[in-house]
Amino acid sequence: MGSGSFLKVLAKNFDVLAGPLVTLLYPLYASIRAIETKSRADDQQWLTYWVLYSMMTLFELTFAKVIECLPFWPYLKLAVTCWLVLPYFNGAAYVYEHYVRPTFLKPHTINMWYIPKGKSKEIFSRPDDVLAAAERYIMENGSQDFENLIRRTDRQSGSRRRSNNHVHFDNDYRY
Repeated sequence: MGSGSFLKVLAKNFDVLAGPLVTLLYPLYASIRAIETKSRADDQQWLTYWVLYSMMTLFELTFAKVIECLPFWPYLKLAVTCWLVLPYFNGAAYVYEHYVRPTFLKPHTINMWYIPKGKSKEIFSRPDDVLAAAERYIMENGSQDFENLIRRTDRQSGSRRRSNNHVHFDNDYRY
């Protein structure tokens, strides 16, 4: 009967025992490994995880009184955290690609060509400056985003030519 009661205690406190392991210990280890690699994908996964974990923690702190009334909350949090953390699911990267990125990367907010007034002749005096800016953009945002930016710019310049140089902004950009 002693081992049966031990298993009951273990099952009852599973969230308390597994929670720190899944939410903190493994992500800490994986984040350190990600820092040491040159892969952008694992950096994105773990930076996104920590942002989402911070948001969950803020949610818990804000609604602590309500959450206390929900007996299933610790298990729900553990399940969501497992989905975010486990490499099989890669949930944090999924959330980033489908929700965070489209929200924060609107076409009108991308400005890789910011040039202070009066500096345009100095900045683009050498042909390599444009290439360096393009390479930096690709490293920060990926080649697919760079291609999308070029296509969008081509569409906008084509519509400007057709409308006799009237400026047209395409706000219906889809990711």
